[in-house]
Amino acid sequence: MDGFQLHPRLAADTHSLGQAALCEILLMNDAAWPWLILVPRKPGIREAYELEWEQQLQLLRESSALGKELMAAFDGDKLNVAALGNLVPQLHVHHIVRFEDDPAWPGPVWGRQPPTPYEPAALEQRLAQLAPVVAAVQAAG
Repeated sequence: MDGFQLHPRLAADTHSLGQAALCEILLMNDAAWPWLILVPRKPGIREAYELEWEQQLQLLRESSALGKELMAAFDGDKLNVAALGNLVPQLHVHHIVRFEDDPAWPGPVWGRQPPTPYEPAALEQRLAQLAPVVAAVQAAG
């Protein structure tokens, strides 16, 4: 996808998990929540409606697969899906598994507490948990 570059803030705040048909799959570097981000590999896109129709459908397929697999893997109480873009204008869609006993429940996770970066062992464990989730998103093409 010529011309695509991941926004520097997303690159600094995440770990890359791979690519699906349309999107980069990223893990937010905050161990407080299972929190993944999809970023369509299309340059200059700020909003989902700017994608071509088939790309919008592909984003929905990948997002739905990600949400379903995250909830199954982590047995969450709720899945928060959001595309805010206030600080990072590049279209990116957050998928955050929420639990009724998590530190921000029932409010949003943003601004609630400073991020808790993954320690190496915890990151390795989380990546292992996410491997089948990522595979399902990649198969959603």
